[in-house]
Amino acid sequence: MQNNNRTFLYFICAVSAMGGLLFGYDWVVIGGAKPFYELFFGIGGSPLMQGLAMTTALVGCLFGAMVAGAAADRWGRKPLLMVSAVLFTVSAIATGLFNDFTLFNIARFIGGVGIGVASALAPMYIAEVSPTEIRGRMVSLNQMTIVLGILAAQVVNMMLARDTSVAESQAWNVEWGWRWMFWAETLPAALFLVLSFFIPESPVYLKLKALSSQPQGRDVESSNAVSGNQASPTWKELGKSRYRRVLVLGLIIAVFQQWCGTNVIFNYAQEIFVGAGFDVDGMFINIVITGIANVVFTIVALYTIEKWGRRTLILIGAGGLGLIYLTLGTCYHLGTTGMAMVALVVAAISVYAMTLGPVTWTLLAEIFPNRVRGVAMATCTFALWVGCCTLTFSFPSMNAALGSSGTFWIYSGICACAFIFLFRNCPETKGKSLEELERELAN
Repeated sequence: MQNNNRTFLYFICAVSAMGGLLFGYDWVVIGGAKPFYELFFGIGGSPLMQGLAMTTALVGCLFGAMVAGAAADRWGRKPLLMVSAVLFTVSAIATGLFNDFTLFNIARFIGGVGIGVASALAPMYIAEVSPTEIRGRMVSLNQMTIVLGILAAQVVNMMLARDTSVAESQAWNVEWGWRWMFWAETLPAALFLVLSFFIPESPVYLKLKALSSQPQGRDVESSNAVSGNQASPTWKELGKSRYRRVLVLGLIIAVFQQWCGTNVIFNYAQEIFVGAGFDVDGMFINIVITGIANVVFTIVALYTIEKWGRRTLILIGAGGLGLIYLTLGTCYHLGTTGMAMVALVVAAISVYAMTLGPVTWTLLAEIFPNRVRGVAMATCTFALWVGCCTLTFSFPSMNAALGSSGTFWIYSGICACAFIFLFRNCPETKGKSLEELERELAN
């Protein structure tokens, strides 16, 4: 590939991946704002309302993921990325603006729709514009921007949160601090919207639209034998026997990425680090430490995903997290506190960042045939956000009923079961074109 073409490829992939940046920021910023908006809205004593505030955006993710695939197949990948940028911008402004808890949740829902759309479309778009030899690395760029968004939210939260031991500072946190945490997202969201005007439409989408406009159907190998008079793919078509095996694989990979348990560390950092013996100020510092580890090991993934392969990394992730959570649960059970607990949390984040984080999105973008990729990605992304929603909503109740030890032991067991399934069923996709994978996996 010529240098000019490769530079343009990097540009359009980076712009698309800005959806991941906003996804990461919007998803995690609420964890730092949580101690303050709960006091502002007076929901500190209501686990149900706390869970609702944390889950509203995830419900929006479900809706966004559900409509993203069909909409992208009808109108294209680029317009949907632009829509997600608008939703991020509106949500960032509105969430910090409202004083009513119901309106606050509506604004979070809007942002969640943006997350759902961006999380389905960005990796799919990148996979469709990237050459085979660097496709895994380029799709992993989306995960790189997600973790940068996560780290940005963590740093912004720490910088905006004033000393909680000083009454005047705490009053500022409760009245204004949490608002600015959300408002800070406005600038990158607006930049994403502007830059999205300068990226082209996906060549796979353009090819499919060109075929569908032909008056006579004919088989085209690279487009999964799409006939000229066929309608857009539907969920009913995705359920056909030839797609069933790969659909089940995609759904399990998507749900496991969430139910491996790592993401509760981002959303419930307060409970996890306070349970490990840290105060709120120490919590913010430890959150940033985990964010830095997240970024560093995602960079590692950019280099290992094409060398080690997707299958190897996802198995390392499932097995490694299972062992770490077994140890973490045991330490909670024994009453261990301090930096040993931080080290285990950082180890979990690091393993996740170089394995399940990027590999999940890469595999989902690769394993489905061209014709059904849009609706299949939307279906798996929907399942992923169902997993995230149920994980986030269930953690407070599980933690209260079972303690941190029992909760992390359950996550360890889930990882063990996933390791067995993936060892038996997950293929290696490294170095294979999308058409080769289609012939191998869709039968």
